[in-house]
Amino acid sequence: MAKDGWTEGTDNSAETSGDLVDEPSGVQLTYRPQLADTRVGQQVRDRVKRTKSVLRGVLLVLGVGFWLITIDVVSTGLLLFVVLWMWGYPRLHVAYIQRIIGWQVSTARPCLRPGSPATATTARWSRSGGYRETAHHFVLLSRDPNIMWLEVVPKRGVHEAEDLDRLRAILDQNTTRV
Repeated sequence: MAKDGWTEGTDNSAETSGDLVDEPSGVQLTYRPQLADTRVGQQVRDRVKRTKSVLRGVLLVLGVGFWLITIDVVSTGLLLFVVLWMWGYPRLHVAYIQRIIGWQVSTARPCLRPGSPATATTARWSRSGGYRETAHHFVLLSRDPNIMWLEVVPKRGVHEAEDLDRLRAILDQNTTRV
């Protein structure tokens, strides 16, 4: 039964957990995810993990070694395929991720709408493995060893210059730089 706009049996009180940030101290961001944002997130993830760069280096050394031993048309074609794959796969992966998140952003609106059903997410700070700041982005990384989740927050999304410092302070308070 509704009484003065409240529904009985529903706890509408705010949580006071250490994982949540109060509204007044929060920073509101408005931005549209772009391909470059996703690319920066993947690059930061790869630098933090380092596994991918090691595997790519080993594969390239083995490919060049095989090509030097057996210089012929097949080994040259195979080496070119490996090089093109190592160069093109990250770009294809970023484009795929952008297609996945692209449907969540309305083309009629110039920005993400916080709280819309398609884009609203809640993550606990305790699940964060840290963040890395780049020249134009903050990249929040998950705690799992494979960094399966990351969130890219473009600095262009802040409205005022002091919001950027507040966002940095919130991140430093709740997670660590990596």
